[in-house]
Amino acid sequence: MTTEAEEPTLTIDELAARAGVTVRTVRFYSSKGLLPPPVIGARRVGHYGPGHVARLALIEELQQQGMTLAAIERYLAQLPPDLTPHDLAIHRAVVASWAPDLVETVSRRELERRAGRPLAPEDIERLTAMSVVVHEDGDDGGTFRVDSGLLRLGVQLLDVPLSQDAILAARHVLTEHTRAAPHELAQLFRGEVAERDARDVKSLSAHMHPLVVQALLTTFQRSLREELSEWLRGSGTG
Repeated sequence: MTTEAEEPTLTIDELAARAGVTVRTVRFYSSKGLLPPPVIGARRVGHYGPGHVARLALIEELQQQGMTLAAIERYLAQLPPDLTPHDLAIHRAVVASWAPDLVETVSRRELERRAGRPLAPEDIERLTAMSVVVHEDGDDGGTFRVDSGLLRLGVQLLDVPLSQDAILAARHVLTEHTRAAPHELAQLFRGEVAERDARDVKSLSAHMHPLVVQALLTTFQRSLREELSEWLRGSGTG
């Protein structure tokens, strides 16, 4: 459950904070076999890595979708045992795509709890620029509207060594191009279902949604890997 670049260095308290859950929740999932055991270090202290964080995020997402513990156990049991944290993040993204947009109003304390870390004023500013959080008008700094689906991604981007301008430019590129694909796909499917019963159309939509998202994610992942590999070879660092 670790990568070559990142060793399991988180204590159970740090893992819980990073994932935005309680230590009791981590122990509960571990007791049910939903989380792999930690790496035991000096003085019998368990250490957790990025894979544990990614798996916790997936479990929490499945739970938010209304899946029972037994259903989550079955879902996780079907996953290949050698999935990387990145692979788990893709699974979580597909699961999250089934849910409707969820924007909530939360206190600063609750925002930091869900983020799994303290948020400095510049962190709040950056999350606001990325449209992850919106400061309530007329508020004294205590409450924010937060897009729960984007919060975890936004918090991860806080540590990415890119300027805010670069991140916002990347967001613009992704938004523009990802709007084009759904539009063209909708045009394609519209012709296929034009003569069908409304219930059939609704059923087809429900089945196609996660499949299309998975296809887009897989295709984008492959294309991005190829582009990055080509760039690295061209720069002499690959």
